[in-house]
Amino acid sequence: MLRRTFLATIPFLAAAGPVAAQSRADNPNRNRPDVGPGDRIDGATFASRSAAWGVNGAAATAHPLATQTAIDVLRKGGSAVDAAIAANAVLGFVEPIACGIGGDAFAMLWDPASGRVEGLNGSGRSPRALSLETVRQRSVRGLIPSFGAISVSVPGAVDAWWTLHQRYGKLPWKAVMTPAAELARAGAPVSQNVAYYLARSLRNFTRPDSGVEEVENFLRTWAPNGRTPSEGEVLSNPDLARTYDLIGEGGRDAFYEGEIAERIERYFARIGGWMTRADLAAHRSRWDPPLKTLYRGVEVFGLAPNSQGLATLQMLNILETFDLAGMGFQSAGAIHHGAEAKRLAFEDRARYFADPDFARIPTDWLLSREYAAQRARMIRPDAILTGLRPGQAPSRGDTTYLCTADSDGMMVSLIQSNYRGMGSGLTPDGLGFMLQNRGEMFALADGHANIYAPGKRPFQTIIPGFAVRDGAPWLAFGVMGGDMQPQGQVQVLSNMVDFGLGVQEAGDAPRWRHEGSPEPTGEAARPGSGLLRLETGVPRSTREALAGLGWKIGESDGGFGGYQAIQRWPGRYAAATEMRKDGVALGW
Repeated sequence: MLRRTFLATIPFLAAAGPVAAQSRADNPNRNRPDVGPGDRIDGATFASRSAAWGVNGAAATAHPLATQTAIDVLRKGGSAVDAAIAANAVLGFVEPIACGIGGDAFAMLWDPASGRVEGLNGSGRSPRALSLETVRQRSVRGLIPSFGAISVSVPGAVDAWWTLHQRYGKLPWKAVMTPAAELARAGAPVSQNVAYYLARSLRNFTRPDSGVEEVENFLRTWAPNGRTPSEGEVLSNPDLARTYDLIGEGGRDAFYEGEIAERIERYFARIGGWMTRADLAAHRSRWDPPLKTLYRGVEVFGLAPNSQGLATLQMLNILETFDLAGMGFQSAGAIHHGAEAKRLAFEDRARYFADPDFARIPTDWLLSREYAAQRARMIRPDAILTGLRPGQAPSRGDTTYLCTADSDGMMVSLIQSNYRGMGSGLTPDGLGFMLQNRGEMFALADGHANIYAPGKRPFQTIIPGFAVRDGAPWLAFGVMGGDMQPQGQVQVLSNMVDFGLGVQEAGDAPRWRHEGSPEPTGEAARPGSGLLRLETGVPRSTREALAGLGWKIGESDGGFGGYQAIQRWPGRYAAATEMRKDGVALGW
């Protein structure tokens, strides 16, 4: 981001020594070494702000109104789950370019009663009436189109909320849904980020070759004056308010079996599509024990496939074999090894990650230390790997992230998305939300683990993050943005664990993103080593050294994710947010 160009001109930062590990003493910023030039008088001088502290709870979301709603729910006696659901519902109105009840949701949380991390997979399945043959007939260059009915899978978010609330909610369900309904009815000013992406979505959905069967409902909902709103203009969504009212009164059944399901079925019958009320009624979220690994004494958790959480853990396993702290913060060595670890993990991601109900996934092997060591030995400090392939398994038969915490010690890490852009471009009549295009993420090649099948869950990019230290919850965190998510999670953790940065500083630090790995859709890797994009805050000397190694360096394009986090300290929480988006973090 251009707001950090002051770092890009500092050659000595790349050669700086490692930063002292973060202490868990009462004052987390006391005597923390500086990590480079900037304007702040304490902590990392390049940070955009300090963390928000609270003793009774905290919330961090991608929009101020969602964070305020979460804090209000906590003040009324709601649990961290209640706060997360209420905030996510608000985001479906104020941040429709990233999320909504037409999409899926995943969550991990610390349950203080059981003393462990719980995981929830809320991803929906493909329509049972849609055959592989039909999908292949509609494909473009062997890939499923991004927009239109062919890309729609069952939305899982509402059932995920309901499932979480049934186990952990304190407030009545209707009370959790009411704030979002009232806000959608009254309207709210459109933020800068949302205004930009609404305009871009309008261009995407109205292209002659978009594949979107109808755009009138999109225009009615988000461009009522013939254009999308500018920053600061007030936009309401009365259709969504009514939909939220129905869900508040009838719970998940109102969405999957009642009036909303009937409207979705009639909509597809009208425009041509395959999803039915029976598809919706059959959907259920699943409690899945999360996978975990140990990174320099910190337990890091990730959800199993069909999520890509395993990719984060694989990258960490590889990187733990190297002395990143000794290489230096923002150094060419640290970024080079991180990008190579990503490339190795993403080879496996493209080959193996899929719905475990349909494919045998060698998860234990992919997560093993032995395999990580084997892959790490391939990385050279002075050259880029060539001829990458996935490991040979032993033979055996746009997105929103938020986190909340409460006075009982519960911490929730939740991510929710319509997938690419706003989703499929399809807004069912009178409902005020867009259906996701997550079905685009299936592969079409015979024998692929992620090949399309009716009633199957597609590969999922959305991953919540969670970490435990010394047996206690330490960090609920996430980084939005498709393929950037595992790359961003690894960078945040490394910034905190290897380089001693605070929870806000770790997110403000300049990021890198590698592009060009093969995809679980069957899309092949780009020729060569792909493209390594660097934010403008990465030091010039680091950029030059990486280019000298042979990396093709790309400029900052604004696609480095969106970070939120809550860190637990004894007796209080520290909440952090993202300067790259419109987020706000608050403590209570």
